[in-house]
Amino acid sequence: MAIFMAGLSIAAQAGEYPATATDNPAETSTSYSSTDRSQKSTARKQQRIKQRAEAKQRRQREVEVWKQDMENFRQKRNEDKHINSLVDSLAWVQAKAAVHNMSFVLEADYVTFRNGNRVSVNSGTNFISVNGDRAVVQISPSTYYAGPNGVGGVTVKGRIGDLKTTVDKKGRTTLSMSVNGIGINAQVEIYMYQGSNRVTASVYPNFNSNSVTFDGTLVPYANSSVFEGMSL
Repeated sequence: MAIFMAGLSIAAQAGEYPATATDNPAETSTSYSSTDRSQKSTARKQQRIKQRAEAKQRRQREVEVWKQDMENFRQKRNEDKHINSLVDSLAWVQAKAAVHNMSFVLEADYVTFRNGNRVSVNSGTNFISVNGDRAVVQISPSTYYAGPNGVGGVTVKGRIGDLKTTVDKKGRTTLSMSVNGIGINAQVEIYMYQGSNRVTASVYPNFNSNSVTFDGTLVPYANSSVFEGMSL
């Protein structure tokens, strides 16, 4: 018996027999599991924080890109406005000089008849041209039949008389003249607006009330590409 007890003591001292209750494997496993869960929870929390920070930075970058795009758009629009302003100014100068030289064409894109009916027309076949003391008035609203002039309407020519030009306080120029010839005996008034070559012209026949109004652009006679049909 004494020999058995001595063997147990030696085994305990040599580490071959559990000496304490704290070396229980179950308790150690539970401790490791709790620590692992805590570490994973912390890692997930840090991951969420990182994702939110990245999302915030991404939104900030998108906002900055949008702001830059809007600034570029505003600059481009201002440049376009400046270019359009220069183009309008040049067109106005050319139109004013053409009227002064009595060598121009009003190329109409709209025609309004006496009953108030306003129609869109081809500016190449609807026009009033002036070259020296001669004028041509052509109305061709139809695209379905040839008409007397062969291009869907009527073409009349006449000599210009009673020419008068006035400018009002707002800078609007009014050119008034009579046109007399075969098929036409009318008063023509052309209204030009300051800074633009967009004009309006009204033709008032002297022997009836079938007036007609042209709306379009006024260009130098040499720059026009209208097609003149057969006159009456």
